[in-house]
Amino acid sequence: MNYPASVEYLYALGNELKTAKLGLECVSAVASKLGDPQRAFRTIHVAGTNGKGSTCAMIASALGAALYTSPHLVEPTERIVIGGKPATKEQFARAFEQVHAVSEEMIAAGELESHPTYFETVTLMAFCLFKEARVEWAVIEVGLGGRLDATNIVTPEVCVITPVDYDHEAWLGKSIESIAFEKAGILKPNTPAVIAPQHPAAMRVIEDRAREVGAELIPVAVPDAVVDAWGSQFAIEGITYTCQLAGRHQVVNAATAIAACKRVGLDARGIAKAKWPGRLEKIGKFILDGAHNPAGARALAAYIGEFHAGKKIGLIYGAMRDKSVEEIVAELFPLAYEVVVTAPGQARALRPEAILEMEPHARARAAASIGDALESDFESELIFITGSLYLVGEARAILVQ
Repeated sequence: MNYPASVEYLYALGNELKTAKLGLECVSAVASKLGDPQRAFRTIHVAGTNGKGSTCAMIASALGAALYTSPHLVEPTERIVIGGKPATKEQFARAFEQVHAVSEEMIAAGELESHPTYFETVTLMAFCLFKEARVEWAVIEVGLGGRLDATNIVTPEVCVITPVDYDHEAWLGKSIESIAFEKAGILKPNTPAVIAPQHPAAMRVIEDRAREVGAELIPVAVPDAVVDAWGSQFAIEGITYTCQLAGRHQVVNAATAIAACKRVGLDARGIAKAKWPGRLEKIGKFILDGAHNPAGARALAAYIGEFHAGKKIGLIYGAMRDKSVEEIVAELFPLAYEVVVTAPGQARALRPEAILEMEPHARARAAASIGDALESDFESELIFITGSLYLVGEARAILVQ
């Protein structure tokens, strides 16, 4: 099966979030038939609400490790990174065929009720490609929650939990405690766990789970840092580190990544090479940032307030219906001189007009698509494109040619 056909089949499995199937039975069974490829390399497993992708990117950069992350911005191949580069289309298609063939055989034999979901399939594909490439280390980002996430079949050298906050409440629960319970589900017996600074309620849940399974907790101390609009520099135990990811919140993520690297006895200074597209990424006069939940919106608002106060700021915003849009736009719209609301090309997208009703703005207008929004006549010095990561991906596909 070629790459377009494999992607078409994956999409036919249904929307990644709407068809999410929390549980390890299916992914474990297929992994076993594949020879448990996830056991062929050493892993660092990362859960959390915000910052886990950035933290994964920094750990992978420092260790020269393979990386499995989600979601993608433009192409699904971005999720599987080997040697610092996304999987090729040929690799992706070959891995899909491998997982798909085994799944179909198991269904025909009555060993499996249905095909693995989109996320389960791509997770297994990543494990197969990492095994094939004989990678030594892989950094694995949790997709949704942790306890029942398909990635939780790995046996990590160290677990990491980045800050826990509200997101995906329909799946993970409506309290910090319930969300933290799901994230803490990645903790394993006798496995060290690096824990970023947490809300006290989340930390209590994580500590309870650690005691239950006998996991050593390693709390992250956030260093004083020199931070500018495009990165930061700081020292930990006499070693100076540079982070090229923008935003003061990235100091927390960098310190977390460093603690994970140190726990496995490896040099972390390679975090300086890390890049994470679509997160405060500057392309000309546009800055792309996937602030798709309230914590992300607060981090973006803090960044604008600290480094771009006094400037005319433009905002292009679009979101999905299942997000806390009212809370997010209340945080961001007052900071903008002008606002263009639009919708990503997804069935779950919220109508631009509905967004404008939530948070009226004197200089707000609607655009039918991100392409139309980018062509708007802006008076602003900087234009932030934010909200849905789907929207950020669509914008990036246009801006990066």
